[in-house]
Amino acid sequence: MPQPTFARPSRPAAFPTVTADALVVADFHPRARRRPPGPYRRLLSTPGARAFTIGNLLARLPMGMFSVSAVVMIAGTRGSYALAGAVTATGLAATALVAPWTARLVDRHGQAGVALPATLVAALGSLALVLCVRHDAPDWTLFAAYAATATTPNTGGMARARWAHLLKGDADALHTANSFEQAADELCFMLGPVLAASLCTALFPEAGTLVGVVLLVVGMLLFTAQRSTEPPARPLPRTKAPIRAPGIPPLLAVCLAMGGIFGAMEVVTIAFADAQGHRTAAGVVLALQATGSCAAGLLYGALRPAGPAEERLPWCVAAMTALLTLPLLAASLTGSLPLLAVTLLIAGMATAPTMVTTMTLVQHRTPEGRLNEGMTLAVTGLLGGIACGSAVGGWMVEHTSPTAAYGVPVTAAAAALLLTLLLLPGRARGRA
Repeated sequence: MPQPTFARPSRPAAFPTVTADALVVADFHPRARRRPPGPYRRLLSTPGARAFTIGNLLARLPMGMFSVSAVVMIAGTRGSYALAGAVTATGLAATALVAPWTARLVDRHGQAGVALPATLVAALGSLALVLCVRHDAPDWTLFAAYAATATTPNTGGMARARWAHLLKGDADALHTANSFEQAADELCFMLGPVLAASLCTALFPEAGTLVGVVLLVVGMLLFTAQRSTEPPARPLPRTKAPIRAPGIPPLLAVCLAMGGIFGAMEVVTIAFADAQGHRTAAGVVLALQATGSCAAGLLYGALRPAGPAEERLPWCVAAMTALLTLPLLAASLTGSLPLLAVTLLIAGMATAPTMVTTMTLVQHRTPEGRLNEGMTLAVTGLLGGIACGSAVGGWMVEHTSPTAAYGVPVTAAAAALLLTLLLLPGRARGRA
């Protein structure tokens, strides 16, 4: 026989009662638990962090704009890609020589005291290049003007130095900060070329360079104005130069090899897309690689990797080497540009974790008071590798084929893996 059911009286949401001469209302609503903030939210809640990050991102975006803008501007007005390539290569070589000295001055005299004047000199060099191109000046003036832009400070290195100063002693937070900065690098080098090409083609050839100059100066003004987060200057550091510090030269060799990956991949992908009759799609294909790296960098920063960076680096480089075989296989077996784009997206996912781990090791091994100089040396190694990789990749495209040239990034990654294994201590090498 069915039993009658009785509804349980619901507990009132609020129950008033009187104690002495006060009316008290007891609230029985359940309290929802607040989710703890994520690692990036905690990172950007650091006092002063958002302000200097906004300025730094504005100043960093032109780093992906200037070379593309110069090539489009010079080739469009002078009708010579060879001249445009030679001018940008000269600027790259000048940056490799000048950037470490600029970073050393930043460490000794402070970011605001050196970075802003150096930025203004670089901006004048870019404006001089525009005037020389506009008024049909002799070719040698283009080389001189673009070489003057080598004083541009390493904005990413200065941001990482601020994080290292603010988060001293917190290894997990510093790992998140380094991952955030690497993702920002990928984002700027993904958006910069697209923005530059759009401005130069939609408006006029000099538009990309002019907009880049404005972003660089405004961003650096905002960044250097945040004095509360600036690391203290070290006028006379007693430590040895980073280039002579133990463990730094092998890391620079690793950076050189990894730069070869990036330089070769860019040239070979453009050539492959051109051979398929879709040269205009090369920028989108390369942007997918940067997208994969940016997403992986953010995910890597949200995790807590186990073990020291010395033990993680070989695994990261090994993953990069393995994933870089995918574009080679896609190009050689199918010849499909859409499939190549997918494989580049996947291959890019190993880039950011590898670069984050490498920069972490550079920070650990750089002598105290010379952090900007140490990280700028790493960037210089990357720039040198990019130049070498571009040259070797271009030679392979000319003498073999774009498909075979995809073996150059794989070879550079294998060289980087070999170097990481050689610079590990015996215990870590055995585990790897």
